Amino acid sequence: MSAPPLTDRLLRSWLRCRRRAWLDQWGDPNVRQWNAHRALALSDQLRSFQSLLPQRPAHGEAGCAAGAPGVVGLRLKAQGPQASQLEAHPALLERVAGASRWGKFAYRPVLARQGRRLTREHRLVLALWGRLLAGHQQAAVPQALVVAGEGRSLQRERLSLSVGLQHQLDQSLERLQADLGQSTPPALVSDRKKCTLCSWRGLCDQEAAASGHLSEVSGIGAKRRELLLELGISNLADLAARDPARLADQLEVHGEQHREIAAQLVGQAQVQQSGEPLCLDGGPALPELAQAPGVILYDIESDPDARDDFLHGFVVVERGSDGSWPMDLSSSRYQPLLALFEHGEARLWQRLSRFLARYPTWPLLHYGETEALGLVRLARRQGASEAEIERLVVRLVDVHARLRRHWRLPVSSYGLKAVASWLGFAWSQKGVDGARCLLWWRQWRQWRHEPGPRGRASRHHLARIFLYNRDDSYATWAVARWLLDGSGSRPDSPSDLHAASRGR
Repeated sequence: MSAPPLTDRLLRSWLRCRRRAWLDQWGDPNVRQWNAHRALALSDQLRSFQSLLPQRPAHGEAGCAAGAPGVVGLRLKAQGPQASQLEAHPALLERVAGASRWGKFAYRPVLARQGRRLTREHRLVLALWGRLLAGHQQAAVPQALVVAGEGRSLQRERLSLSVGLQHQLDQSLERLQADLGQSTPPALVSDRKKCTLCSWRGLCDQEAAASGHLSEVSGIGAKRRELLLELGISNLADLAARDPARLADQLEVHGEQHREIAAQLVGQAQVQQSGEPLCLDGGPALPELAQAPGVILYDIESDPDARDDFLHGFVVVERGSDGSWPMDLSSSRYQPLLALFEHGEARLWQRLSRFLARYPTWPLLHYGETEALGLVRLARRQGASEAEIERLVVRLVDVHARLRRHWRLPVSSYGLKAVASWLGFAWSQKGVDGARCLLWWRQWRQWRHEPGPRGRASRHHLARIFLYNRDDSYATWAVARWLLDGSGSRPDSPSDLHAASRGR
């Protein structure tokens, strides 16, 4: 393999995951999976840049020569450490005071930050941009600019491109070059929670499952994996074979919380190895449903960066006259409530309160803590009394918490998608997740008043958001039905589970 140029995109990937950078360069592009996270990041970047420089930026070398206030699309090249070739495409260049080969002005790189703090990735990418830009414009680049947010809330942070930062960059580039020079990719990372954001996640998931990687055991993150490796436990099979009491004693030196989790980790590994669920508590998992005339399935779609719950979705499930619960939800009412800025949150709260008041004794079933936290947060912001909030809290039933209390399942994650998929449920839209819904939501807000293709696309996006949200509620019901059954067996015909929920 010939040495590839070390690009800013490869550096960014490497700083997130060494294996990812190798796959970016040498992996089969046909197995990459598109995800919405990069599109969301580019959308955030565009809004931040437009707030910083309202005028349209110029392009490339011609834009720099003309002294444009902002420039995009400039391609930079230089020689790096150990005769490597460096290449970068800064997201935005901002004109600043100074002198360069173009005239009595110079440029500095600008990066749009995702997240709430400046990371090592941000610093080193800006250091690379600054180094290559300095050589290209024949003028020093002492500072870079980091922006986040938009409009009046736009945040600006200057970053000094110091000698120390440049030294860190050289070290990282040398290590990146060494990794790319290997014939095989680096090992899987210890903590694979963030792998859901990566386009190579499918390939790595396959390897992790095949090798029994400890990250495949639910409850094991990077720190616990390292502790287990120190004890000679290298994979799922090793963990399943351990004596829980002995493991607890071995882990006690690292803290009481590790001792307490030992039996749970061994038990989880044993269940995953056997493929059979284990009942932990034979009592009713959902006693609230024993006398309830119906239930309301509740699912929220959120923008976590903006701390915005933009959709509260409900499915009304009525109990049959014979006391049985339905499998077929096709006749059940789906009620989406959108949080529209122009209407204000007060109107959303009014609509939500009126809807729930129609079913005062019906439990609210949700999966995970997002819905409970979001609903209580909304109620407090709208001035609900403590008595009103308490009445809401009493109705909320977390299906995820009940599942964890009563069952141990042969799944690597107890997230809704993993559990419902194990039961045989399938979402009606393949490859859709919360990130893609968020992207559709932002596009709908931006384009919904436009005529032509964009306007039509925005309406289609909203319909797909509703469908995904409803499917999440159906998936929650699939888990709840399984808990109500209490037998521990999977459905005889998994395909019937999701087909019936849609009335097919």
